Amino acid sequence: MKLAIDAMGGDNAPQAVVEGVIKAISAFSDLEVTLIGHEDKIKPYLTDQTRITVIHTDEVIEGTDEPVRAVRRKKNASMVLMANEVKEGRADGCISAGNTGALMTAGLFIVGRIEGIERPALSPTLPTLDGKGFLFLDVGANVDAKPEHLLQYAIMGSIYVEKVRGIKNPRIGLLNVGTEDKKGNELTKQAFELLKRTQLNFVGNVESRDLMNSIADVVVTDGFTGNIALKTIEGTALSVFSMMKSALTSNLKSKLAAGILKPELRGIKQKMDYSEYGGAALFGLKAPVIKAHGSSDANAIYNAIRQTREMVSNNVSDTIHSSL
Repeated sequence: MKLAIDAMGGDNAPQAVVEGVIKAISAFSDLEVTLIGHEDKIKPYLTDQTRITVIHTDEVIEGTDEPVRAVRRKKNASMVLMANEVKEGRADGCISAGNTGALMTAGLFIVGRIEGIERPALSPTLPTLDGKGFLFLDVGANVDAKPEHLLQYAIMGSIYVEKVRGIKNPRIGLLNVGTEDKKGNELTKQAFELLKRTQLNFVGNVESRDLMNSIADVVVTDGFTGNIALKTIEGTALSVFSMMKSALTSNLKSKLAAGILKPELRGIKQKMDYSEYGGAALFGLKAPVIKAHGSSDANAIYNAIRQTREMVSNNVSDTIHSSL
């Protein structure tokens, strides 16, 4: 199995990317990786080149670049060359922590969409209080959606969760403003009726306040609502941890208490760490395309590689195609 990885994408590139790749190569004997990026900047961190090759380019898509224009004009950018490795069949999947819009553009126009999928969906797995996590889609690939799109999101999400996360007959929830069947706008009302008529394990409408309580294994919504919900969850988590840190370092008594509670606090932080679940998959494409978080460290890159490897091993893209 070979994966192509954008070595220059993300806040901590290329160091975090290269270190994550080396960790993954050590863990998975069947894995080969092609790193795409500036060779002189990659080499200082490439302490082991076992099953790792480098394609040199000094062109990069920046976070401030307009996505579609950048993909079209920067033909030798690391992200574009990465997507081409998949398109040409030299890689089974790809990963980047770079510009999200550009990665979605490269995935859609270079890797290509599965026949029958109208709109791909950007889909992270988010943590829950019981540590199981839930798949959330769409979180921004498409700000506008039709009921049929939400149905396809549910099908793709169900396949991924069952194949990769090993959850049999995963519960599908529809994000809404209430749990009653008739709640919501026209989009959610029509999507509810479509989902109710499928063989999916549809548990009905779910509210945003219950997302972290494992109310469902897969939660579907349109990209506008999903992106707002995602960033609200991320922002709230960061704020809570910041307030806890401030409170536990405010005086000697609180510092002593923090010292006693340190193992438990570390456990809570690890349980709520997005990086343990990998990256956000762009579902609906012909091969796995994974968006790692922009601030990914080596561990987050490693988990994104593990996630991509599992998607390839379990033929997730082919299963989605055949299911449609």
